Amino acid sequence: MELNAARERLIEEKKRLSEATNGLADDLDLDESQRSSTGELNTYDQRPADAASDTFEREKDSAIFTTLKGRGEEIDAALQRLEDGSYGKCEACGEPIGDDRLEAFPAARFCIEHQAQQEAQISGQ
Repeated sequence: MELNAARERLIEEKKRLSEATNGLADDLDLDESQRSSTGELNTYDQRPADAASDTFEREKDSAIFTTLKGRGEEIDAALQRLEDGSYGKCEACGEPIGDDRLEAFPAARFCIEHQAQQEAQISGQ
């Protein structure tokens, strides 16, 4: 993949993720307690099923927020690799990452083989 095209795609994706993250952070008001986020003065007034549903939704949104932030960090790391000249090389073996892979996922750190190994390690296989 041509480096300027990669840089443009990464910057565009970073902007998109930043907007989504900021919007979700505003919606979540992450510093807000559950009591105030549900609008209840007393959490005992709320039916248990409603409280569980509210908690589930808040935790789901928080997980999405965390995922978006992590993807933004991956993009920052890819932009740094562009600057230091290591972009497009597998961090495990040093071989070039295929253009098809970089087209599909410009922030890729590993070739297909080593990405599979990383995922296997994470899943405990």
